[in-house]
Amino acid sequence: MPALPATLVKRILVFQKSEITEYRIYSKLAAAVKDRANSRVLERIAADELRHYDFWRAQTGREVRPCFWKVFLFFWMARILGITFAIKLMERGEEQAELNYTEISQAVPGAARIAEDEDQHEKELIGLIEEERLNYMGSVVLGLNDALVELTGALAGFTFALQNTRLIALAGLITGIAASFSMAASEYLSTKSEGKAERALTSAVYTGIAYILTVMLLILPYLLVQNHFLCLGVTLLIALTIIFLFNFYISVARDYSFSKRFLEMAGLSLGVALLTFIIGFVIRRFLGVEV
Repeated sequence: MPALPATLVKRILVFQKSEITEYRIYSKLAAAVKDRANSRVLERIAADELRHYDFWRAQTGREVRPCFWKVFLFFWMARILGITFAIKLMERGEEQAELNYTEISQAVPGAARIAEDEDQHEKELIGLIEEERLNYMGSVVLGLNDALVELTGALAGFTFALQNTRLIALAGLITGIAASFSMAASEYLSTKSEGKAERALTSAVYTGIAYILTVMLLILPYLLVQNHFLCLGVTLLIALTIIFLFNFYISVARDYSFSKRFLEMAGLSLGVALLTFIIGFVIRRFLGVEV
């Protein structure tokens, strides 16, 4: 086999490092996953990644060490945020690699087959894992969305009506806790009425926890800062950050459109906040209340 150009070898070494890194990630996850069926799928994909590494090693004649920080990052990302999210995020990086495989297939026979294997990985990963956090994602969406829309609106109204950060925090906390219990109870009854009694309690817990955590984050500025209008600005920034992070997670794990869902949730939250702020201004003027 004729020697490959140095520039091509350099590109192949990048692929080679990626393959051995992903082999280590899949291997570690396969050993950590309790579900045996999911573990077998991960083991099979790990074996494919190792085979790809061996293919590229035959072209370069060199051994390559894995990227240990990437192994650490994606392993713990999978443990904390879910295997489906971590793997799909990692596999997104392979899309460009597939194009590169195709580009060099003429110089390296077999490269096109590697690209086909990578594409097959993605298809296998779509239905890879039945994770509880994804099964109950609808309940999390309900809790997050309601908390963001209702509490940003309430805090905006309280900010102008009360103009005292401690009073605003108190009113927001009482409103948020009461609403979280109400939403959890509603989710329990709704899920049970759909004939899913075995999931009703868990769905309610996910909804309630998502709601109350969002409430705590939105109220936090009012406990730390004295200027109530600055607090409202920081709260709205926190709301947008939550919306951004959550929709990024969903867009990766569920293959949803990020921009559409982000703009929809952000528009609802900020729109309600603006409307309630105006209502607070009007009511305060109409009633002539001074706090």
